[in-house]
Amino acid sequence: MAIIRPATEADLAPLHPVVERAYRGDSARAGWTHEADLVTGERTDLETLRSLLDGDSRLLVALDGDTILGCVNVSSRGGGLAYLGLLCVDPQLQAGGIGKQLVAAAEATARDTFAAARIEMTVIDRRAELIAWYVRHGYAPSGETRPFPVRLDPPLSMVVLVKPLAA
Repeated sequence: MAIIRPATEADLAPLHPVVERAYRGDSARAGWTHEADLVTGERTDLETLRSLLDGDSRLLVALDGDTILGCVNVSSRGGGLAYLGLLCVDPQLQAGGIGKQLVAAAEATARDTFAAARIEMTVIDRRAELIAWYVRHGYAPSGETRPFPVRLDPPLSMVVLVKPLAA
């Protein structure tokens, strides 16, 4: 069982390559949650990760000792709504329950820190197996789609998934 805690500035440099391995490039293909066949280039950078550390956002990291296993971001959208993003687990460790732990920690943070009654996320529409995983964990498609944040040809869409949070 991983230890999950809020990330610190010192976590960002070792976290960044875990995020990149989980989402992009050949190393991502070792796991099942990657975007490597759909999107190329860097997933994020240190400045963006740094921006997730405070304010209306929390970046949580999963650790085994000093080793970062993955992360998740949760942020307040106001009006009782939180957003879950940047969920990743090192591809070599996926399917071991760490992602489920990170989602539970993000949901608790949304409820306890941001007083959220519901949480949403977006998933690339072509990722049926990932959408199905979230559905099994209580998320439901809202019927809304949003454009992928980076312009691509052909374009990608994001499916919005929502889950009510128990009080």
